[in-house]
Amino acid sequence: MHLRSSQVRGIPVIDDGTQQTVGFLESPLIDPDTGRIIGFFVLPASMGGGEVFLQSLDITAWGTRVHVRSDDCLSPPDELIRLQGALSDPRRLLGQTIRTKDTKRSLGICGDVQFNTRHFLAEWIFPRKFFISRQPLPISEVLEVTPEAIWVRDPVRPIRAEVPKEKEEAVGSVIPDVVPTVQTRQTRFKH
Repeated sequence: MHLRSSQVRGIPVIDDGTQQTVGFLESPLIDPDTGRIIGFFVLPASMGGGEVFLQSLDITAWGTRVHVRSDDCLSPPDELIRLQGALSDPRRLLGQTIRTKDTKRSLGICGDVQFNTRHFLAEWIFPRKFFISRQPLPISEVLEVTPEAIWVRDPVRPIRAEVPKEKEEAVGSVIPDVVPTVQTRQTRFKH
């Protein structure tokens, strides 16, 4: 199943042993280097508890509800020593500015991330500029994530053919408006 990070908020977390709701998903924690979903912040179902963290590896099933073996896998984020580096890392995907690497042009902020619930890997980022959603970008277009921005490849743009004036008059409108680009990546399909 493929979900956006904005769609996970409020999904119940179920303890498989007791079949009780132990909390509700809030937002994901995403590794900026690999795009892996490390886990999710969870609002506990019991009153008086602060936000806890659920690691992706503790999720046993994902459907309309998220299943875990037991509620013991939910812990306060500051108690998880292995996560301290990821929690304190200033680089992030959600809410970060997206810029093209060569032209430094801003594409907006990353308003959403689509991920696969089986492998917990980010697949698409969704730029938003002035509250308007823009063309989504595959995670493979991300070159680097820094504290300043998510750096992506510059999109391929058509280039106007440069034709000397005398040839343009002679040929007229036969000359194409776009020069074909050279494909740098070749995909070969085996049948």
